[in-house]
Amino acid sequence: MSVTRYTKMAYKDADEMVFGTAKSPVSYGFGIKVGAGRVIPELNYAPRPGSEKDPARLRKEYVDYISKDALNRAVTLGFPDLQLETEWVSQMGNPKMSAPVVEGQKEITEKFHEEYGINTAVRHTIPDQREAEEGLRTGAKGKHAYPEALFKAAEIACENGADVLSCETMGGKELADYAVTNGDITAFLYGVGYLGSVDMEYVWSEFVNIAKKNKTVAGGDTNCSGANVSMFMAGGYLDNDVQRTFSAVTRAISAARTLVAWEAGASGPDKDCGYEGPIAKSIAGKPCAQEGKNCQCAHADLQGNLMAQITDLWSNESVEYHPEFGGTSVQCWLGSLGYEVALMNTAIATGQEKTLRDLYMITDRTRGPEGFILAYDNAYKIGEAIAKEGSNIYLRSKAAAITAANLIKKGYDGKEILLTNKQKDVLLSVIKELEALPAEEAKFVEYADKKYKELVPNYNKKSYGL
Repeated sequence: MSVTRYTKMAYKDADEMVFGTAKSPVSYGFGIKVGAGRVIPELNYAPRPGSEKDPARLRKEYVDYISKDALNRAVTLGFPDLQLETEWVSQMGNPKMSAPVVEGQKEITEKFHEEYGINTAVRHTIPDQREAEEGLRTGAKGKHAYPEALFKAAEIACENGADVLSCETMGGKELADYAVTNGDITAFLYGVGYLGSVDMEYVWSEFVNIAKKNKTVAGGDTNCSGANVSMFMAGGYLDNDVQRTFSAVTRAISAARTLVAWEAGASGPDKDCGYEGPIAKSIAGKPCAQEGKNCQCAHADLQGNLMAQITDLWSNESVEYHPEFGGTSVQCWLGSLGYEVALMNTAIATGQEKTLRDLYMITDRTRGPEGFILAYDNAYKIGEAIAKEGSNIYLRSKAAAITAANLIKKGYDGKEILLTNKQKDVLLSVIKELEALPAEEAKFVEYADKKYKELVPNYNKKSYGL
C-alpha cells in the first residue's frame, strides 16, 4: 500500500483546535463517536501478575473482573461513554490466551450497551516484541520470529472483535536508546525521525490491510519507545540525567514518525501515551488520545493539565487491577477520568470549550520545555514545519526539531520560560548540530549509517529494507 504524505495543515490556525472535535471524526464499537463533539474517557489497565498462567484465568481477569467492574462503575456514575483499552501482555501472542479475551470484551461491552444504553468500545493494543538484533521485518529468520508474531497478533485481535487496533512499535529504538543515553540528537533524528518512519510505513501498511479485512478501525501508534523514554529520563525538577531541552526536541521529532500510521491509511484515534498528539492532530485533523493529570497511577509528567487541551479521548494510561478503598482500581481511576471528561463536555455544551482549553494550556505552559512546545499554538507551528517538508521524512523530522528548539530559545530569550545554564547550553548545541546536517536525504543517510553502525552494535540498516 502506498502512503499519502501530509503537505498541508488540517486547520486554518491553531485557535481552531479544541478538545472533543476533530476534522475527521471516527465511529465504531457500540455508539462510540470520537472527535464528533465530545471527549470520550478511555480506561487502560493491567492484569494482576499470575493471571497470564492459563487462558481461562486471563479471560476472567480481563472480562469478568476488569471490564465488568469498569462498566458497572460507568453506569453507576452516569457516564454516557466508555472506551476500554487492553494493552496485551506478552503471553497474548498465543491465540489461546488472547482470543477469549478479545471475544469476551466484545460480548460484555455489547451487553452493557444494550441493557443500559452506554456507548462502548474496546481498543486492543498489541505488543511489538521485535528486537533489532534479530531483524525487524518478516523473513529475517530470527530466533523468535517476532516480526511474524507482530502481524499474527494484529490478525488475532481483528478477527476476534477488536473495535480499534493500535500498537506501540519499536522501529528505531536501538538508535533512540543510544541517542538518549549519549545526548546525541542526530542519532535520535536518524533512529526515530528517519528509520522509525520507514518502519512505521512498513508495519502500518500491513496493519491497515488486516484491519480493513476484518472491519476493524486502524487507530494509530506512538513513539513511546523513544520520546517517552527521553521524557521520563529527563524527569522533573529533581532530575538532571537528561536535559529537558533535549527531551523536548526529541518529542517534536517523534511527531513526524507518529504521523506515518495515518499516512498509511489509519484513521485514528492514535495512542494516549503519544504526547506528540497535539502536533500530529494539527497536521492531520484526526482524533487523538491523550493522557496527563489523570494518569498518576502510571507516571508523572510536567504537563498534566496541558495535555487535555485538544484531546478527543482522555486516558489514565494504565493501572494494575487491585482493590482500593473506593472499589477496585479500575473503578476508582475511571471515576477520576470520567469526571474530568464530564467537565470538558460541559464546557463544550456551554460554549466555554476554548476558555477551558486555554486554562489547561496556560497552567503548564511554562512548567517545562516539553509542555511549552506542546502548547497548542506552538504545536501548530511545529506541525506547519512538518507539513512544509511533508513529502520527505528526513527533512520534515529535521524541520520539526529545529522549529521546536528555536521556539524554546525564543521563549527563553523573551523570559517566558526559564532554563538552567545546562539546559540552555544543550539547547544551543542541539540547534548548532541540527543546522549543520546535510540538506539532502541521501547524504544524511550515508553519514548517519557510517557513524552509527560503529557506535550502535544492534543497528543494521537492512532491518529497514535499506
